[in-house]
Amino acid sequence: MTKFTGISPYEQRYQVEGYYWGVKPNDLAMEVLKLAFPDHPMKLLDIDCGEGRDAVFFAKNGFEVTAFDVAEAGLEKGRKLAEAHNVHVNFIQADLRSFRTTETFDVIYSSGVIHHILPEFRDELFRHYREHTAPGGFNAFNVFVRKPYIPIPPDSDGDDDTWYSGELLGIYSDWHIPVFKEEEFQCPSGDIPHMHCMDTLIARKPE
Repeated sequence: MTKFTGISPYEQRYQVEGYYWGVKPNDLAMEVLKLAFPDHPMKLLDIDCGEGRDAVFFAKNGFEVTAFDVAEAGLEKGRKLAEAHNVHVNFIQADLRSFRTTETFDVIYSSGVIHHILPEFRDELFRHYREHTAPGGFNAFNVFVRKPYIPIPPDSDGDDDTWYSGELLGIYSDWHIPVFKEEEFQCPSGDIPHMHCMDTLIARKPE
C-alpha cells in the first residue's frame, strides 16, 4: 500500500460543518446487505469511503470493515461516526490509484468513485479486485456514464465522464449478475442541482 501524499479536492469539501454526503447509507449499500447479509464473519473493503457513512452502516450490520480514502478530513468524520454508533472500522488513508491489498474480501464495494479510474488503469485494477474477492463473494460498484445530452456536473473533477453504458457490466461478464441497472437522476451535491446518468452493478464471483 502506498500512502496518499497529494491533495484531494474532497479534503476541503469534507472540512465543512456537517457531512457533505449526509450520514444515510447509499442505496447501493442497502442492496448489498440484502444479497450478502453477514450470518457468519464476513470481510468488506470500502474503496474511497469518503466520510464513512457506508463503512459504518456495514459495520453496524456485522461486517468486518476496512475502508480507505485519500482525504484525512473525511476519515476523521468517519471515525467520529463509527464512535457515535459504537462500531469499529479500520480506516486507512490511501490513494485509490496505488492501494493494493493482500487480503481476500467477501465484499469489495465502492459508491460514487470508480468512474474516476481512467481507462488505462482499469484492466489491472479490476483484475486485482476480482482476484481478491472470495469465491461466492460480491463486487458492488456504480459509475457515472457519458451521455451527450447531460451537461458536465459543476462539481466534476474532470475525469468522471469516461465510462460508457454497459462498460462496467462487460468487466464482469463471466460472473453472476444479480443487479445491473442504468438510471438518470438529479443530484444536489455541492448545493448546485445537476443531472447524472449512472450504471450500478453487483456481481457475484462463481464458487
